[in-house]
Amino acid sequence: MQIWAGLGNPGASYALHRHNVGFMVADAIAAIHDFGPWQKKFRSLISEGRLGGARILLLKPQTFMNDSGDAVQQALNFFKLDVAALTAIHDELDLLPMKVKVRTGGGLAGHNGLRSIDASLGPDFRRLRIGIGHPGDKARVTGHVLGNYAKSEMEPLSDLLAAIANEADALAEGDDVRFMNDVALRMQG
Repeated sequence: MQIWAGLGNPGASYALHRHNVGFMVADAIAAIHDFGPWQKKFRSLISEGRLGGARILLLKPQTFMNDSGDAVQQALNFFKLDVAALTAIHDELDLLPMKVKVRTGGGLAGHNGLRSIDASLGPDFRRLRIGIGHPGDKARVTGHVLGNYAKSEMEPLSDLLAAIANEADALAEGDDVRFMNDVALRMQG
């Protein structure tokens, strides 16, 4: 089993924030791949399904971003999994909007959700990083991250979520390079 934790903040007022793109990815994967209904467990909403031969538990922590690590750790402990089974799906300021990168380990880049997971589990988990772009001025970062996607971004965002969900089998198989290439190709087409 793999646990894919889409990071975000719970509640309707946060739904379209750039910081909630992890929740959006989890919702898209669940919908496109007919995962089970969302249920409450591990201080999260969870949905289970299969991608290729892999059993995947999608997790949307309901703890707010700053305490995501507790929810993720509860799920890993319940299934007796180590940190290698975890993929955190999150927004990334240092990537251009609608770009996707996957890597294992690395820094926290000021991301409170990653900081919380790192504090609970250490840094050696896989990250699916969704670019939201940098607003250019450090003073504008919080408003950008906690702001809604612009109307002009909604169609590209929808295309990106569909591309990620449709190529998720490669991610489940651990073929991160193929996943990134196939998402990029879908976004070009």
